[in-house]
Amino acid sequence: MKIHYFTLLFIAFVCVFSACSGGDNYREPKSEEDLSGLVLSVTNGSFYQQKYENRADVQLFLTSNEADGVQAVRQGHADVYVSDEVMLTKADLRRLGMKKAFVGDEVFDVAFAIKKGNTELASQLNAFLASAPLGDIINHWINEGPYVDEPAYTIPEGAKPFRCVCGVNIAPISYVGEGGKWQGLDADILRRFAHSIGRPFEMQFMDVGSSIMAINTGKADIFSGSLFITEERLKSVDFSVPYYKCHPGYFIVDRSGEARMSLGERIQMNFIKENRFKLILDGLVETIKITLFSILLGTVLGIGVCVCRRSKRRWVRGMADLYGDFINGIPTLVLLLILFYVVFANSGMSASLVAIVAFAMCFASSAGNIFDTSISSVPQGQTEAGLSLGFTPFKTFMGIVFPQALRKGLPLYTGECISLLKNTSIVGYIAIADLTRASDLIRSRTFDALIPLLVITIIYFILAWLIRKTLSLCLLRK
Repeated sequence: MKIHYFTLLFIAFVCVFSACSGGDNYREPKSEEDLSGLVLSVTNGSFYQQKYENRADVQLFLTSNEADGVQAVRQGHADVYVSDEVMLTKADLRRLGMKKAFVGDEVFDVAFAIKKGNTELASQLNAFLASAPLGDIINHWINEGPYVDEPAYTIPEGAKPFRCVCGVNIAPISYVGEGGKWQGLDADILRRFAHSIGRPFEMQFMDVGSSIMAINTGKADIFSGSLFITEERLKSVDFSVPYYKCHPGYFIVDRSGEARMSLGERIQMNFIKENRFKLILDGLVETIKITLFSILLGTVLGIGVCVCRRSKRRWVRGMADLYGDFINGIPTLVLLLILFYVVFANSGMSASLVAIVAFAMCFASSAGNIFDTSISSVPQGQTEAGLSLGFTPFKTFMGIVFPQALRKGLPLYTGECISLLKNTSIVGYIAIADLTRASDLIRSRTFDALIPLLVITIIYFILAWLIRKTLSLCLLRK
């Protein structure tokens, strides 16, 4: 096996850069006035971005999730991480070498978001929140008090699941714990509510934008994640009655005792604790499944595209060209979102099946073009020679044209297969727990960016290598 020196060099560079990165601009703020001149790490689209984006004396470092926001401060890209005061537990702060600099004076109502106009669900949820032991539940998850057992509920067989999407995967709000079970304040409250109305509980992790689309299109019933009730959000969704009040929290690096962990401890934290390696295994299965079925379906569709491209009818060739132009002109992620939230919104199709259809459609366009170009590269005289020897058109194609076209087109086809594999990393936008989303879930819990990302990088590399070697063997046999 040829050693890929550049790959090894890249991995070594990432490791060295991660170990050496950091900043020396350290000043401990005690109030919001002290933030002047500092860089604030905030989640993109959050309330805190809106709060500080017009303040000229601070800079914002926008991140896509809470884990990246914490890492931005630890690595010196930002000075202060701004989020809810309960977003990091005492144990997490000790492990990360961080501390809470101060708590803001503002008080925000935290509630659950519901599709606008869904008054029936809102009434049920509000009635539950009025009668549930919220004080004891909050005391357990926020202050580490005793756990309050859930009452025994009867769930009818075949009942429709109560589907929740959560914008965070972080303790103590909501997180994937032991055995893949969702735990935390929001998850506990919503699970009890689902059981109280006789429905099984399901929760998935989604970014904020996808979560809003999910509840507005009926893909989910409720959106949670320590959501503040704001006038802007009320234009898009309805909220339950508040179940908790929260202050802003301002977190910084604790220079008095910075955390240090060995490589073995980091591996155990990321993969052994709470059996987090199962997230990687499940994600690997999901990625392989979507990739293989997309390639198979896309190849069949690609053959159809190729046949249309070679048709003697101009309008058929025109339709094939129009299809290719459409697929090439729209980003794969946009197509995926359109199919999931619009075209198949009420079809009952699983997210995985929708992803397979989306990737197959994109693959078919490229594969059809490769097939057409490869066949056209075989001299016409080869076909004429076969026909003159008495072969049927089909035998001439399969025995003479196809082997030559395969040898010329297979390298390009292999490249498209590998590109499809890498493109599957976007399926987390529709709540599919693939390899990349598994890494996100682990990073959200451990706040360790390097180890999970390095592991899935190696896995993607191995999968791409296996695809290349497998198709190369097919070429050698021919």
